[in-house]
Amino acid sequence: MPVKTNLWRVSEKPEELAESRLDTEKLLEKMIVQEPRLLSDEWMLIGQQEHTYNKQPLDLLAIAPDASLVLIELKRDRTPRDVVAQALDYASWVENLTPDKIAAIYRKFTSGGNLAEGFQKKFSRPLDEDELNQSHQIIIVAAELDASTERIVKYLNDRSLAINVLFFQVFAHGDEKIISRTWLLDPIETQSASSPTKSSNSEPWNGEFYCSFGDSNSRSWNEARHYGFICGGGGAWYSRTLQLLSPGNRVWVKVPGMGFVGVGQVLSQAVPASEFTINTSDGEKPAMEVLTEGNYHRDFIDDEEKCEYFVAIEWLETKDLSEAIQELGMFGNQNTICKPTTAAWRTTVNRLKSIFTNFEK
Repeated sequence: MPVKTNLWRVSEKPEELAESRLDTEKLLEKMIVQEPRLLSDEWMLIGQQEHTYNKQPLDLLAIAPDASLVLIELKRDRTPRDVVAQALDYASWVENLTPDKIAAIYRKFTSGGNLAEGFQKKFSRPLDEDELNQSHQIIIVAAELDASTERIVKYLNDRSLAINVLFFQVFAHGDEKIISRTWLLDPIETQSASSPTKSSNSEPWNGEFYCSFGDSNSRSWNEARHYGFICGGGGAWYSRTLQLLSPGNRVWVKVPGMGFVGVGQVLSQAVPASEFTINTSDGEKPAMEVLTEGNYHRDFIDDEEKCEYFVAIEWLETKDLSEAIQELGMFGNQNTICKPTTAAWRTTVNRLKSIFTNFEK
């Protein structure tokens, strides 16, 4: 069913706002460039109207915290089906962008900016060239979408082609105009569907989950190991993939820059820090009263977007950070949780199973 939003002015007798429109879709592009949070505060814009095949312009290009790319195409005057086909064509161009080309696109967009410096400032971590453009998402911006095109987008996303639609609707409120946005699919679906761009390396998912237990200032592996949990936060991009986990799933945990340190079985769905409890010698207590070795984004405990989220884990086997396993060719990713579909993940898990011998209960 096509997505539609209705707005009412709050009063004793609610008044529905009339739907309006922007003078031009070019204005929406300008608004997004001026305020990228209209799209997402989890991405950094790096390019605009960049020429692709046959000098066809891609509206906007962004980068995510894991150094994957996000291509954004506005519907403009094309039919929904046409814009989907155009976006897929642009994706085949984005797939082959090299690090030096991406850096050049950013320099042009920012009038001389340095991509590595911009990435560090936005995401508070260094840009790893080996991670750059290993996957991408397609985002179509539209005011409406017909049912047929909606089915096509869902079909592609279900088959690990990361594509989503962001709807913008405009409403009149006196002399002002108000804009709303709605995603066609939950962004977690698109983020988790994002897969390596080199299709020759793709294969069916092996059923084993990967966890990046990162940012040593925010969380402590020692406490996670002792109390039985994994976590992520600081923004929805980092925490929402924890929703992929269900009780009974098996997850292999890696500390970035160190190596793999544990394998465990999921005991619970993800919950915010304010709701997570820990069993102690004095009974069950709120996690934030017990955990002292990390910040766990306490400053955002009342912000459901930025707060830390926790998943309870029954550890099957763990290692100290000094014993972390890292070998050449082992899989790595900045997503807190992912379902890798690369040969590297299969070989990594097979190798880990020979080291973590208690991986089966």
